Formats: sequence, structure tokens, C-alpha cells
Amino acid sequence: MPRTSVEDSGLPLPDLGALRAAGPGPAPLALEHHVLKSLLGAWALAACSPEEALAVEVHLGDCGGCADEALRLREAVGLLQRPDSLDLDPGLRTRVLAACLDRRPPRIPVPQWARPYDAESARLDALLQDFGDAEWHAPVRLRWFDGRQATSRRTTVAGVMAHLLAVDGLIALALGLGDPLGETDAETPTPAGRTEAYWRASHFPPTRSVRGPWREQSHGIVRTVSFTGGGAGRLAVSYGDFELPLHDAMIDRAFECWVHAEDIADAVDYPYEPPSPRHLNRMIDLAARMLPGVLAERRRAGLAAPAPTPRHLVPAGEPGRTLRLEIEGSGGGEWLIPLDSPAAVADEDHEVAHVALDGVEFCRLAAGHVSPQDAAAGQLGDNEAINDVLLAAASLSRM
Repeated sequence: MPRTSVEDSGLPLPDLGALRAAGPGPAPLALEHHVLKSLLGAWALAACSPEEALAVEVHLGDCGGCADEALRLREAVGLLQRPDSLDLDPGLRTRVLAACLDRRPPRIPVPQWARPYDAESARLDALLQDFGDAEWHAPVRLRWFDGRQATSRRTTVAGVMAHLLAVDGLIALALGLGDPLGETDAETPTPAGRTEAYWRASHFPPTRSVRGPWREQSHGIVRTVSFTGGGAGRLAVSYGDFELPLHDAMIDRAFECWVHAEDIADAVDYPYEPPSPRHLNRMIDLAARMLPGVLAERRRAGLAAPAPTPRHLVPAGEPGRTLRLEIEGSGGGEWLIPLDSPAAVADEDHEVAHVALDGVEFCRLAAGHVSPQDAAAGQLGDNEAINDVLLAAASLSRM
């Protein structure tokens, strides 16, 4: 870029008296007009030698035509400059809060298990902040795995936010904050049933007006669990056909908030980063802990291979067949998954399979955004057990 003037550099101005005492500086090069005019582009880009730049600048004081041309070239160079991104580092908020809290701990801290939801709802709200009407009505396809195959539902960005408002309302209800559906009763109290009820009750397709109630509800949830303290984490939150303790339900809502933020970002062609590693680790841990129960349900429904005898009779607390789930990259680690029964003990001495996946890829599998066949980065051991676990991971997804 063009060199800044000394007045704009913050450096001390030269001593004019000393300069005069030192005598005149070197004389500028004697160049013809057409040569000086040909150097204007290089001068505007600060690509001239010091001697050439001095000659051009002296000439600009005498030639009005070249001075006008130089001004236009300088303005063009400014337009060619690559603008700095206005997007903030997704980890900036966490770092700023951590630095502040290191100096002054909060009087009422947010529980550790609620922090991923606090962070992900804030990131999604920041994404929505500058959306115009066109972005709010951009088409979005919600995707999930229904236990047998991939399925989807078409909506809009505003429709996705209405979905998050309705499902987050399950936690709001458990905390006594009221139901965002109001007097509308869902046919079933499941996330999908509540979402469909909310969409049906709307006189018009959801618009940007849904952002305010969703954000107010998310603030209310975080504020309430903070005031109730860590002990509230054992409160049961009903999802209709199953329950989660509050501390797990908050991780589940953080996970869905991130997944649907990516759906929205894809719809408007905008980049969106995964959660911080420690929050991603909590999401992966929740999915890994839910896998044995989902696998057992699929086995009862005939969607997974039955446990080989006599292992299907493994008593509670006894070791059974085990799969080692290795998650690589951000938020990674290793989890031992009991295969024969949720009550069985996962034991590395009874390990029959080992599967490795990237952390973000595993989460997208659990969201139903990646097929089980495409998700595994590495497999070793019992192929049937690996396939059942990957299908169970995909079955964690829902609308």
C-alpha cells in the first residue's frame, strides 16, 4: 500500500532546523513527462525506488493532469486492498470472559454443564444479528436419521429458529419458566411434535420476530440454572419418549444449537466454526454415554444384531463385549462402549472392535448429517458390532 505520511505514523516530526543546516538533499531525477506519467501506477502502489518516487512527487506539484491521475490511482489501490474480515474469532468471547473471571470470579457462576449452551446460543445469535429478510426466508433442509434411513424436512432460517425455540422450551418447562408454545398443545411432547405444533399455530411462516423470544428464553434458562446452582443438574427433562437429567439436556441443546447454526450458515453461504474443544468434548461424551441405550433399543426393534449367547445374559455390573470408540482431533478421547447391555460393564479385556473417527465428523454422524458408511476413519475387529454402533450413533439424531 502507499506509504503513510510522517504526520500519520505516530513518529516524531523531523527537526527542520537540522535539515536546513545539513543543506539541500539530493536533486530529483531529471525524467521526461511521458516517463514520469508511466511511473504513476508504480508510485501509487509504492513500487518505485526512492529516487523515482521523489521525481514523481516533484512532478505532481507542477502537472495538474498527472496529479489528478495519481489521485485516481491511489483511490483504485485502496479499493484493491483486501478488506479485513469483520467476523470475530469464535473463541474470542470465551477468552475475554475467562480473562475477566480470572481477575474477578462471578458472584453467581454458570455451571460447567450449562456453559456449552450459553456459548453456542451466543454464537448463533451473533450469526443472526445482521440477517435481512432474504436471509431469514432462505430455505433450509433439516436432516436426521430415523433409525432406518436418512430423512429430511424443508423449512426456512426462521423455521429453524422456531424449532429451537419449541424444543428448548422442554428445558424451560422443567425449570418452571413457562412454555413458548403458549396454549398450543402438541400431539406428542416430543421435539418433532412440539415443532410441528408451533409451525401449525403460526398464522404466517415464522419470520425474524422469532429471534427475540428464542434469545430471551435462552437467557432465562442460563440465568435460572445459574441461580439454582449445580444441584439442579439432576432435574429430569422429558423429551416425550425418554428423559435426560438437566445437565445432559443442556449439553444436548448446545449440540443442537451448533448443528442448526451450521444448517443456517450453509443456507446463507457463511462460514461457521465448530465449538471450542472442551465444549465439543462434552457433546461427544454425552453421545458416547447414550450409545448403549440406543443400541439396546435398536436390538429390541430388530434393527441390530442380537447379542451372541450367552453374552446377551450378561448380568448388570458384569463385563461384556466392548467396542473402543477413539475420537481424534478437537475434543477427542477414548470411550469404551458396552455392546451386550447398557447395564454391562465395558471392559478392555473383552474388547471385540475398535473404531476411530474425527471429533466433528462423529458429531455430524450423531446429528444425522453423515451416513454411517462414510463416517468411520478406521475400523478393526467385529464388523457387525462396528456397523451396529455407527447406526446407533446416527439414530441419536432427530428433527
